[in-house]
Amino acid sequence: MNDRDKRLFKTPLSGAYWLLAVKEFSSVRMLVIAAMLTALRIAMKAIEIPIAPNLNITFGFLVNSVGSMIYGPVVAIIASIVSDTLGAILFSKGTYFFPFVFVEIAGGLVFALFYYRAKITTLRIILGRFFVTLICNIIMNPIIMYYYYELVLGKAYTLYTLPRIIKNLVLFPAESVVLIILFNALLPVTNRMGLTFTGKTKLAFAKKDIVILIVMTAASAAFIAGWLLYKKLG
Repeated sequence: MNDRDKRLFKTPLSGAYWLLAVKEFSSVRMLVIAAMLTALRIAMKAIEIPIAPNLNITFGFLVNSVGSMIYGPVVAIIASIVSDTLGAILFSKGTYFFPFVFVEIAGGLVFALFYYRAKITTLRIILGRFFVTLICNIIMNPIIMYYYYELVLGKAYTLYTLPRIIKNLVLFPAESVVLIILFNALLPVTNRMGLTFTGKTKLAFAKKDIVILIVMTAASAAFIAGWLLYKKLG
């Protein structure tokens, strides 16, 4: 019998929210699920589609988002550390650079803050993907790559390049749609299993969701353009 607390929260700004997130560590079932999804995330690190030097399309965010929705931000942080460390050991393509783990942690944490113990909507999925793209892909990863090249490899590295800009702008809306399709397929199953409690509402695109998706894509482009202009003038 599943006696898991079924409370949902509008925002993660609640002590009860974090108490439930910490409590997930006491659930053997939840730890097993976290271990299975972490293993899947590690395996997916080997799947990359190269589109430019040092720039690949990856699919780990799909597992990351589902796991973070199920077991929450606290377990997500630990799972991210394990995933990054073992992934670097098993699929290393160069010298291990510890700060990259913070990108992995940020991704799991942001997804959890939007999806864990929340009523899942199309807009919430888009927002979660947007902030992961902004924080991890646009801000954190290029900065850490810069220091990796400078400090470890002793080479110059350009923070933002045209292929990276195009990749993030093109993939953000596409990845949001893929996540919505994935959640539509999985939520009925996870609800029946007592892993999520989002109700039976089927996710669908409304006009406002499409408008928001376009606005956020434009905002990403404006952010990057502003940074490039700043670097050029500086």
